[in-house]
Amino acid sequence: MNTETAAENKKAVKQDLFESPDFYNIDDLLTEEHKLIRSSIRDFVKKEISPYIEDWAERAHFPYEIVKKFGDIGAFGPTVPEQYGGGGLDYISYGLIMQEIERGDSGMRSTASVQGSLVMYPIYKFGSEEQKKKYLPKLASGEMLGCFGLTEPDHGSNPSGMVTNFKDMGDHYLLNGAKMWISNSPKADIAVVWAKNEEGRIHGLIVERGMEGFTTPETHGKWSLRASTTGELVFNDVKVPKENLLPGKSGLGAPMNCLDSARYGIAWGAIGAAMDCYDSAVRYSKERIQFGKPIGGFQLTQKKLAEMLTEITKAQLLNLRLGQLFNEGKATTAQISLAKRNNVEMALRIAREARQIHGGMGITGDYPIMRHMANLESVITYEGTHDIHLLILGKEITGIPAFE
Repeated sequence: MNTETAAENKKAVKQDLFESPDFYNIDDLLTEEHKLIRSSIRDFVKKEISPYIEDWAERAHFPYEIVKKFGDIGAFGPTVPEQYGGGGLDYISYGLIMQEIERGDSGMRSTASVQGSLVMYPIYKFGSEEQKKKYLPKLASGEMLGCFGLTEPDHGSNPSGMVTNFKDMGDHYLLNGAKMWISNSPKADIAVVWAKNEEGRIHGLIVERGMEGFTTPETHGKWSLRASTTGELVFNDVKVPKENLLPGKSGLGAPMNCLDSARYGIAWGAIGAAMDCYDSAVRYSKERIQFGKPIGGFQLTQKKLAEMLTEITKAQLLNLRLGQLFNEGKATTAQISLAKRNNVEMALRIAREARQIHGGMGITGDYPIMRHMANLESVITYEGTHDIHLLILGKEITGIPAFE
């Protein structure tokens, strides 16, 4: 590639000329509202994320100002009723929003999906009316940022083994323990924390920044999700007001219900990352000249691109049906696991193939490929690892649990 062409490519990526693949005319199955919402989020990503994301990732910088911007465009809690500040939208709209944001960056989507699915959702689903009115409008607008505390240093795939606990002290609860790998935690104003009471029953509590004994150390040295802020939650004799207990549901099923919603968003988001890698690979394959012609003219490159488009199309159809099931209240945990597992693996495979099409340029920040690939290495592990989702499906198929 000559210098002039390289400069043009770099300029094109900075301008974000992304075009979404829709090989099976899936747009015909979407409503006008769905397409309008997707278009507005896509325009937002092109303006507010794409021009800056490579710099943010390189510097491991979380742009806190994006929180208010996400609130302004309705990316936080879009399925929450309007009376609490949400968008009152359906689950296909929610999925499309997550898809477009992750097309920009997985870390940016993590910020949004944690806020909506893991903070706003449990407060809306399990919270008191007072809690809903107090927190949801501020979370929806981006005035307040939240995080979700379930994973512990010694309990990841086995959350039921958690040791974080609280005791009834009469006029308040006393919370002790620690959580780790918590997205948003270093900047969060509140944390929805899952802990065991004195009988060993799991409950959700809303812990606010500023409560004595509550700290949020930041996690450094990440090679993935570098534009997202990650940290710990540490509770050292934290006095939590009794009115901060989520009264609607207890037991491990409560946080698992939240994770179903988040995993659904991830299934959509992963397609966004895959589409971005595919779009970049198609564009590059037409511009990169080797042996006297564009590399897109070679059979092996066409094989890669054809397989990418096939897998993206299959995932799009999978998600559309899952979204319909969500809207009908019929989506099961196992169905969500299938989509999360399939789509993240698909996206990671496409990122790796796209990197090969880009050759050496694929490892640079001039293209989004390596950033997506590194991000997806986290996405394939969090909110249920790739293998745990396989075992959830195995239990569904056989009726025999491989783990408890």
